[in-house]
Amino acid sequence: MKAFRALPLALLFLAGCLSSARAAEPARSSAAATGPVAAEMLRLPARCRVETAPGSGRHHALTKILEWKPAQTAIVVCDMWDDHYCQSSARRVREMAPRMNEVLHAARARGVFIIHCPSGTTDFYDGSPQRELAQRAPEFESKVPLEGWCKLDPEREGSLPIDDSNGGCDDDPIPPAVRKYNRQIDLLEIAEGDAVAAGYEPLRLMRQRGIENVIVMGVHTNICVLGRPFGIRQLVKQGKNVVLMRDLTDTMYDPRKAPFVSHFTGNDLVVGHVETHWCPTILSTAFVGGDEFRFEEDKRPHVAIVMAEEEYGTEQTLPKFALEQLGKDFRVSLVFANPQDRDDIPGLEVLDEVDLAIFAVRRRAPKESQMAHIRKFFADGKPLVALRTTSHAFHLKGKETPAGHAAWNEFDREILGGYYQNHHGGGKRVAVTVAAGAADHPILAGVDAARLADVGSLYRSAPLLKAATPLLIGAIDGAAPEPIAWTNRYGSLEGESAPADETRGRVFYASIGGVKNFEDPQFVRLLKNAVHWAAGNHE
Repeated sequence: MKAFRALPLALLFLAGCLSSARAAEPARSSAAATGPVAAEMLRLPARCRVETAPGSGRHHALTKILEWKPAQTAIVVCDMWDDHYCQSSARRVREMAPRMNEVLHAARARGVFIIHCPSGTTDFYDGSPQRELAQRAPEFESKVPLEGWCKLDPEREGSLPIDDSNGGCDDDPIPPAVRKYNRQIDLLEIAEGDAVAAGYEPLRLMRQRGIENVIVMGVHTNICVLGRPFGIRQLVKQGKNVVLMRDLTDTMYDPRKAPFVSHFTGNDLVVGHVETHWCPTILSTAFVGGDEFRFEEDKRPHVAIVMAEEEYGTEQTLPKFALEQLGKDFRVSLVFANPQDRDDIPGLEVLDEVDLAIFAVRRRAPKESQMAHIRKFFADGKPLVALRTTSHAFHLKGKETPAGHAAWNEFDREILGGYYQNHHGGGKRVAVTVAAGAADHPILAGVDAARLADVGSLYRSAPLLKAATPLLIGAIDGAAPEPIAWTNRYGSLEGESAPADETRGRVFYASIGGVKNFEDPQFVRLLKNAVHWAAGNHE
């Protein structure tokens, strides 16, 4: 990945995503885009991550449609055993298997080759046509040495984002790591024409059949899915076009270990690691439609954090806040502005699928297609937590809106319920008090307003809309007090009255949010409370 970092964003996407999962060659020809061939192609919305700027350590999540010929495509089912010493893991495998079987059935019907790889149990299938199919696959001479186990590659991928040093079992107590599996779980059909394979046999089958495209699913992402002789690391090194089906995989991660987030957030982090360093990912919906698969125990609301400002360092502070404060209770997607083009915010399409958002944005005019996702978010009545410069997020202060882009000058009034009119000069101490009648508001629970440190220059935000409720008031000598934190309920974009259901149209705004604020326990508690309140949770 290091070689790609200096490329412009568009080329970065092609290099980062397609180096390990290239679009099939027919997709590059005009003939492949029309006629009966097009109907036969697999169209896979593949997501990968590319660095926002060289050395930033922050990544855009970008999606591109891959077009693959089914006859050149295989699905590898990794280690979906019938049992496991870690019963939490075994339970998730049983829960995931029916959806996986639907995908296999749909893929098989489209001509995709299915390779079942229940490592260590293939002798259970000895004598079956599916097992003999794999055993007959001829050996081949690989240009890149084959590895029996592909260990973590520190130069390419650094370290995993989770601590799985205890084996990753999230049972309580953790049982002994004793083998309990004997075969692949019987909820997965092994059909005529499939193969049951182990070791290098999947690679031999792929070579024999001219397969260049591989979809990997199964368990466990941080161990076998990456490391097996037929796993992602090996497949990428062998030059295959690889994608991971990210909603049909699981991770061996124990929330009692770093980074101390929920099991499902740990799985998300490992999927992000794969997208950053190895290959793109897809959803099972590419084959069966509907909603993506989620485990029954995964109740996390999905929050998008949109960062597009340069003054207050939120591209550094908000991801850290999200991991430390939201990782146990929320599913988080990060959206960063393109540092090479201030009016480009890649990845905003995630707003269509999330439950709520956090905005830290200043004077941007996103592309019209990107603003459409922002408008839809609010047309759908989704909750928002907004910080500091978001009061003038899409206001260009008299500058002309670039062609193909869109501003939203009334965002502050229509959504936040404020009336931003610049700010007082810096360097003056702002005294913070709780607004009248707001002391019992859940957003202020455990927050000592008088101890809020360094709230920055005081914004002139009054008067608020009548629908808004002040929570915190800031005052400096010689000026009228100003609201610095409040809630609002916006209605539809056509000006209808605010809806009655609990979270629809909810907004929390604070005119604070600098780097030092994120070092202040009072502000961190305030912001965490606000996110829970917006989502309808009360800690």
